[in-house]
Amino acid sequence: MKDLTVILQNRPGTIADMSEALGKAGVNIEGMCGFPCEGEGVIHLLVENAAIARTTLESAGFEIRGERDILVWDLGSMVGKPGSGGDLTRKIANAGINLDLIYFAENNRLILGVDDLEKTKSVLG
Repeated sequence: MKDLTVILQNRPGTIADMSEALGKAGVNIEGMCGFPCEGEGVIHLLVENAAIARTTLESAGFEIRGERDILVWDLGSMVGKPGSGGDLTRKIANAGINLDLIYFAENNRLILGVDDLEKTKSVLG
């Protein structure tokens, strides 16, 4: 899995345009988060095949500003338990790992962008 950073115009319909383009190419959006920033729409997409997603989106006129490896964490029994997010992120912080991206994905998964994937996997077990 990869996280793509896609830049959209901050106007109605751009998320629909992006999603439709990916759907037509057979790319499933496994997870997504977005926010406005300085007049742009910044979208993080979790996809299985980043190469196809990138080519599809660029062909449709979208800017891909980044692609990165991420950690996909199955929330399992943590779902709906107050404090579990704090516990998880505290373990990461106490290990000196920088967590700079976090969002939820389908099937009760948490997406973590960190500066050391292997160390994070070890810390979280």
